[in-house]
Amino acid sequence: MPVSSQPSEGHLMTEEVHLRLILVSGKTQDFTFSPNDSATDIAKHVFDNWPAGWEEETVSSPSILRLIFQGRFLHGNVTLGALKLPPGRTTVMHLVARETLPEPNSHGQRNREKTTESNCCLLL
Repeated sequence: MPVSSQPSEGHLMTEEVHLRLILVSGKTQDFTFSPNDSATDIAKHVFDNWPAGWEEETVSSPSILRLIFQGRFLHGNVTLGALKLPPGRTTVMHLVARETLPEPNSHGQRNREKTTESNCCLLL
């Protein structure tokens, strides 16, 4: 479960993961979680503890909140520990409202399909 919605004061525990979530509007908020927390756990915690400065971006359900890390959507069961985030640092992720996620490898598959096309030009 999430540790808190604000970074802890005092000593840093190695079992804490610090996230700075950024909305499309550019607004940010820092949160602290456990390495065992999944993307679904994070979305639910953020929804239940929606920051005061984010009223204009309020969503109807935690199920539509999606995390983006290094340009990729995190699927619900991915834990922070599995991402091997650097300890003692704040990791930045984007938080967006989106009903569905693309299939895990759909982008790569589209790229492979495009490379199978062959165009030939003969110069005389």
